[in-house]
Amino acid sequence: MSITSSKHDLKRNLSNRHIQLIAISGAIGTGLFMGSGKTISLAGPSIIFVYMIIGFILFFVMRAMGEILLSNLKYKSFSDFANELLGPWAGFFTGWTYWFCWVVTGIADVVAIAGYAQHWFPELQSWIPMLLTVVLLLTLNLLTVKMFGETEFWFSMIKIVAILALIGIGLVLILTAFHSEQTNTTAAFSNLWKYGGFFPHGTMGFFAGFQIAIFAFVGIELVGTTAAETVDPSKNLPRAINSVPARIIFFYVFALIIIMSVTPWGFISPNKSPFVELFTLIGLPAAASIINFVVLTSAASSANSGIYSTSRMLFGLAKKQDAPEPFGKLSSRSVPANGLLFSCSCLFSGVVLIYLVPNVMEAFTIVTTISAILFMFIWSMILISYIAYRRKKDNLHQQSQFKMPGGILMSYVCLVFFAFMIVLLSFEADTRQALVATPIWFIILGISYYIRSLKRT
Repeated sequence: MSITSSKHDLKRNLSNRHIQLIAISGAIGTGLFMGSGKTISLAGPSIIFVYMIIGFILFFVMRAMGEILLSNLKYKSFSDFANELLGPWAGFFTGWTYWFCWVVTGIADVVAIAGYAQHWFPELQSWIPMLLTVVLLLTLNLLTVKMFGETEFWFSMIKIVAILALIGIGLVLILTAFHSEQTNTTAAFSNLWKYGGFFPHGTMGFFAGFQIAIFAFVGIELVGTTAAETVDPSKNLPRAINSVPARIIFFYVFALIIIMSVTPWGFISPNKSPFVELFTLIGLPAAASIINFVVLTSAASSANSGIYSTSRMLFGLAKKQDAPEPFGKLSSRSVPANGLLFSCSCLFSGVVLIYLVPNVMEAFTIVTTISAILFMFIWSMILISYIAYRRKKDNLHQQSQFKMPGGILMSYVCLVFFAFMIVLLSFEADTRQALVATPIWFIILGISYYIRSLKRT
């Protein structure tokens, strides 16, 4: 049976409203809610610059991806253009690594959801909320791609409203010089530099903040996997990509400035969400439950994105015969059902992880570091593909209405930045563990690609 006919192609059912919110959701990861307490304790107020630098670099990655995707609307995702511009090995490594990235991130998310559910039901076994989450998201994704878009739209709205509420309430506290009985401090912007300046832990503290902050950005490239299912991609993709810097500044930088102005950075716990801390400060009785609901939906949103993107990546790989043929077939509702079922079954390995590493935070750190390393590989492959695209298809670059600013020079700047990030990850014991484990994945991929090549000859 042919899987290239229009009947067996992905449908363009995601509107501008969906694409904009998927892009926001990609930019506001679980890392902002979960990891910002730890990053603040490591870097102090300089964490603001950390998020700005990472956001600046990733904007160029997004623009490189956008220019290539729009140069040929037959590209389903960055795996397709890596395959054409760098060779079949690149498509194979990029596609399968991206699939693995989201399975790993999805495991981190369902692990986090289990922890959040126990806030309300302390006696509940961890595997029950994990199982229920995966089954619910699988069901929604099996219906139609529009259902995925709608689910992500409302998950994102909850996150946005929560951050806007935080910024609004924080501003009121600062303007009224709110005095906290718990910390014996007064809310003011001067709290940002009053306690040891912007760099209280020096340069090393500043650099340490990058390790966890990078995980907050995983999924920023998600908008690139929606290219095949977007209505009018030449108009909607540039809009979504160009608004990334403004979102980073607004949601990350403003939120963190407000948090550290209301509560001086030294009083923020590395093990708790600073979002919860701020609402607890003002004596809002339902604060813990409200924020718990927000962070739970944030993790569910990330898991939802993971289930969506892994199934689309498997679909693209199967089209190129890099994955088993059943993954390249669509259900009657035009969704890759086999890929969805396979990716969801892999998420259940999170249950095994909780048995092996009972400490949720320790499990979360290991999993998120592996995820961040693999995502940096994906972002690097996008940039290397861009350099190849400029060399091989300069005529398409000249015609492009969405050229990447800085072009080849900025591609190299971003690649040097990612190499620097890998060096930073080797400094801390817990991130070093993950850094040592990650090459195992590439060895498995290399062996798989070699076996696949033998079968084809």
